[in-house]
Amino acid sequence: ILATFVVNLVLPLTALLIGTSALGQDIEEGTIAYLLAKPLARWKVIVAKVLAGWVLTVAVVLISVLGVGLIVLVGEQGASLIPAFVVATFAGALAYVVIFVALSLRFSRSLIIGLAYVFVWEAIISQFITGVRFLSVRAYTVGIADGLTEVSSDILDRSLAMTPALILLTTLVVLGTLYAVRVLTRYQISERV
Repeated sequence: ILATFVVNLVLPLTALLIGTSALGQDIEEGTIAYLLAKPLARWKVIVAKVLAGWVLTVAVVLISVLGVGLIVLVGEQGASLIPAFVVATFAGALAYVVIFVALSLRFSRSLIIGLAYVFVWEAIISQFITGVRFLSVRAYTVGIADGLTEVSSDILDRSLAMTPALILLTTLVVLGTLYAVRVLTRYQISERV
């Protein structure tokens, strides 16, 4: 239930709402011009927005992980899943927030595009087409949780081992952050699609 409810639904939707509003709200309100006029390195702006979004996302999702975990798994052999999912949620939240912050810089309808990503790509395509599972933040998150617990893999429907999941997630976070910095560095107020 942690993989289904929290990782498939709560984590990406929370990160979507927080990540797209991190800079998207500044862009919509027109206050981005004031932010860009300050003598502040663009990478610092991106890192600050990503870290703030990450902390907020983790705070919200942590309540879900602990709540669902304590209600459903306490006293069972699956209780070791709770700390594993807490750690995996930290990693998955960072990846999702980076994706959605970058998305909000590039598209004016980032929330709609993000919803399509969460419900079409993450929930449907990556679940049923095995060849693209390695392109899913959900698969990285579940792979990390699976690698951190000693519960049988049948419970988590393991799609990725922990090492590839960590490597792919780290690569995604680094490339996503670099892309967001590049977009913000070249940002023009009238450039939004």
